[in-house]
Amino acid sequence: MEGLKILIVEDEARVLQFIRQGLEENGFEVDFAYDGEIGRKLALSKTYDLIILDVIIPQINGLELCRRIREIDNTTKILMLTALGSLSDKLEGFEAGADDYLVKPFDFPELLARIKSLLKRGRSSEDDAKNTDHIIRVADLELNTHNKRVYRAGREIRLTAKEYALLELLALNKNRVLSKAFIAEKIWAITFDSGTNVIEVYMNFLRKKIDHNFEVKLLHTMVGMGYTMKDQ
Repeated sequence: MEGLKILIVEDEARVLQFIRQGLEENGFEVDFAYDGEIGRKLALSKTYDLIILDVIIPQINGLELCRRIREIDNTTKILMLTALGSLSDKLEGFEAGADDYLVKPFDFPELLARIKSLLKRGRSSEDDAKNTDHIIRVADLELNTHNKRVYRAGREIRLTAKEYALLELLALNKNRVLSKAFIAEKIWAITFDSGTNVIEVYMNFLRKKIDHNFEVKLLHTMVGMGYTMKDQ
C-alpha cells in the first residue's frame, strides 16, 4: 500500500491524529481537513486513492460532501465514518455515493482492513476493465468501466457508486444467479445478515433506473436463490 494517497476529513483532532498516524505507519501518504469546505477543495483539486469522510463535520456535512465529490468523481473510493449506525443511516450514506461505512467507535485494524478491501476492489475493477476492453454490454445496456457511466438504448443513466458497483457485478455475471451472500461480500465487503434488506433496497433502486421505462426487463429476482441479469 506504500505510496497510495488518502484524504481524511474529520473535525475531531484526536480521532484524526489516531487515523493519520496509523495510516502513515502503514505506508500511506495522508492529507487531512477539519471541515467539509477544505475537504471539498482538496478532494476536487488533488488525486486520492481513497477518501475517509466523517458525516458530522463543519461547513459541509459528510453526506453532502460525498454527493458533491460524486458529481465530478465516480471512481475514488469513499469510506464514511459516523456515530450513526442504523440501517437507514447506512443506506443514506451509500445513496450519497459512499463505498463503505464504518461506525464509531472502531479499532484501527478494522479500519485498515476496510481500506485494503476497498483498494483491492478498485484494482480488481481496473483489471476487469482491461479484460473486457472497458465496455460491458448486456442487450441494449452498456457500462463503461473506465468512467463508470451507464447507458441504456443510448440514454445515459445516472447511478450512485454503490448502484454502479452492483450493476457491474450483475453484468459481469450475466445469466448467472448471484446469491445475497455473494453480493454482500463483493459489494459491501460484509457477511450477509438475513435481518437486513439492504440488497433488496438497492435492487429496487436499480430496477427503477434500469428497467422501469423499458419493455424488456434485464434484472430478475430468483425466489429463494438470489438475483440475475438476463440478456434475453
